[in-house]
Amino acid sequence: MLRKIIKIDEEKCNGCGLCVTACHEGALQLIEGKAHLVSESYCDGLGDCLPECPTGAIVLEERETVEYDEEAVKKHMEKNKPQPKEALPCGCPGTHAKLLAQKPLQADPVISAENLHSQLGQWPCQLKLVPVTAPYLDNAHLLIAADCTAFAYPNIHQRFMRNKITLIACPKLDDIDYSEKLTAILKQHEIKSVSILRMEVPCCGGIVQAVKKALSNSGKMIPWNIVTISTDGRIIED
Repeated sequence: MLRKIIKIDEEKCNGCGLCVTACHEGALQLIEGKAHLVSESYCDGLGDCLPECPTGAIVLEERETVEYDEEAVKKHMEKNKPQPKEALPCGCPGTHAKLLAQKPLQADPVISAENLHSQLGQWPCQLKLVPVTAPYLDNAHLLIAADCTAFAYPNIHQRFMRNKITLIACPKLDDIDYSEKLTAILKQHEIKSVSILRMEVPCCGGIVQAVKKALSNSGKMIPWNIVTISTDGRIIED
């Protein structure tokens, strides 16, 4: 039959995976670092994935193809649905929320093994694990950082994490809509500011979009800013 269906330009695809998350039918998968349409019968042709692609690698075209199969999509999604992990009787100790005592900065401005201290102010720091009701979120300055920034920027603790509550996440690897949890955090707590620390790679745009959506959904006027780190550890946008 003649209908609209997506077409992917593999040369333009950077493998960010944002289209995979945006596709509600599970029609897209990352295969060897590129987005692929796993079955034309899964694609409804509505193009929810198009606006998420940062490189314009996906377009809609009208051509002869198989009919969209809603029943096949349901079976496909059910088959690939993540299975819930069995909960531990007392819960995982690594997810217990707690404040961490920060050591004061040394007067010596030279960074060395002797005077460099962690500025992580709470635990856990993974956004997926942080309880929405954690008391340390009250009146906090939030730093929402992409995982890779801690490895790319050597002075992240002193430059960005100090006096902030740090939440880390990876929009490419984590199968979660950050905006929903961030919206809940912003609504339930008086957040003083939000700083976003991202890498220059396109997939990090997902974390920026999630924060923007959460700020809009919260209905609050909260100061926010974005800092971009290059893959060689430089601040290229502040």
